[in-house]
Amino acid sequence: MLDRRGPEPLAALIARRDRRGRLLWSLPKGHLEADETPEQAAVREVFEETGIRGSILASLGTINFWFMADDRRIHKTVHHFVLEAHDDVLSDADAEVAEVAWVRLDEVSGRLRYADERRLVARVQSVLADLAGPAGSA
Repeated sequence: MLDRRGPEPLAALIARRDRRGRLLWSLPKGHLEADETPEQAAVREVFEETGIRGSILASLGTINFWFMADDRRIHKTVHHFVLEAHDDVLSDADAEVAEVAWVRLDEVSGRLRYADERRLVARVQSVLADLAGPAGSA
């Protein structure tokens, strides 16, 4: 989720506590509900986890990973998108989210816990430049 209304683009990040109580920052993400597209799920999950409504600008990429839950190994595929924020008041009302924050886009990678998310964020400026088109075009 990006807020580009100010002088510096900001990204909304979420933090969860791990089993040791450490705060781990990541991009908002979730799961598909019945009959949802990945795009619809992204908009819904970002709103649920950050309180921010937004619209999709572009696909950012997909991350596949495994994790353990209830002594089961689970595979998850997460589709990430660049979303444009329609408002700017964050909320950490989601029970799974410990904190939310607007972070300058150029500082996001330093905050993120997971390398695969840092690789995606490194692509955001390029994706935004592609959306803007060639310099000087009308």
